[in-house]
Amino acid sequence: MTTLTSKFLPNPKTIAIVGCPFSGGQSKIGVDRGPIHLVEAGLITRLEELGWHVLFDGHHQFEEISAASDPPVGKLKNPRLVSRVCESVANAVGTHVRNGQLPVTLGGDHSLVCKCLFTTCSLGSLNEICSQAMGTISGTLSSYPDACVIWVDAHADINTAETTSSGNIHGMPVSFLLGLGEKIPEYAWVKPLLRPERLVYIGLRDLDAGEKRILRENNIKAFSMHEVDKYGIGRVMDMALDHVNPNRDLPIHLSFDVDALDPSVAPSTGTPVRGGLTFREGHYICEVIHETGLLVALDLMEVNPSLADPESVRQTVAVGCSLVCSALGETLL
Repeated sequence: MTTLTSKFLPNPKTIAIVGCPFSGGQSKIGVDRGPIHLVEAGLITRLEELGWHVLFDGHHQFEEISAASDPPVGKLKNPRLVSRVCESVANAVGTHVRNGQLPVTLGGDHSLVCKCLFTTCSLGSLNEICSQAMGTISGTLSSYPDACVIWVDAHADINTAETTSSGNIHGMPVSFLLGLGEKIPEYAWVKPLLRPERLVYIGLRDLDAGEKRILRENNIKAFSMHEVDKYGIGRVMDMALDHVNPNRDLPIHLSFDVDALDPSVAPSTGTPVRGGLTFREGHYICEVIHETGLLVALDLMEVNPSLADPESVRQTVAVGCSLVCSALGETLL
């Protein structure tokens, strides 16, 4: 059982699990099953054993949302459907945040991060799920406007409507949160509350040219795998926290995409990139964030049980569960 005192969450410490199944505009089906597999693997019991009170009402809260006509807006695919799901998740999550519950998202793709809590978001498309990252972080910032975001990912997800080549919104949530690029009326509900100096990336290794330029132009701190190799994960975590939270007094939103891990560690994910974090490096990140006592929101994204053999799926789900538990107080000793 974790005995660390949270600096922001009231007792009894509570996690709210919000269900949001959805399917939409990308070809890699199965990402919507990831959250269900994590829950069925016993995650809730493990969290309760750590002393958390866990609220969970199933996986089916948002599946009725649809958009009858959803032509592209410029290059952007399924823009209205993605926006409606993200905003609905945002509203649901915001209620839990205001009640002092820990926002955690178990999602398909990283767009979910905008405004969920312990969201077992079964969003079937990278597009819809990733754009919901607009949801989880927006929800956190609505109650904790000074929160900093630690984004662990192989990808920066910071393309704008101008720089995206694919039109997939799952590669754009951070730009919406920062207010970068062309304003899209369908996303006027997303408030650009995230400040560049409150964002740090860890584990990057697959970026578009436009994303690299955006990071440089906005002075956004990013530790690629080059820095992890050069300094070690311990030094990288010290430098990351020194940048976004120098006095260790601001709330932290940790958004962790399992494709930040090397595919040998987490093979069952939609966009694997070799040369990633080791098992222990990923867990060390979560352990350090827990030790700060500042965590107020957690996302775990991109577990896709349809993309590998049964043993690889079991391995990835087990890693996902242990990452969540490490961030919420599980220790080696």
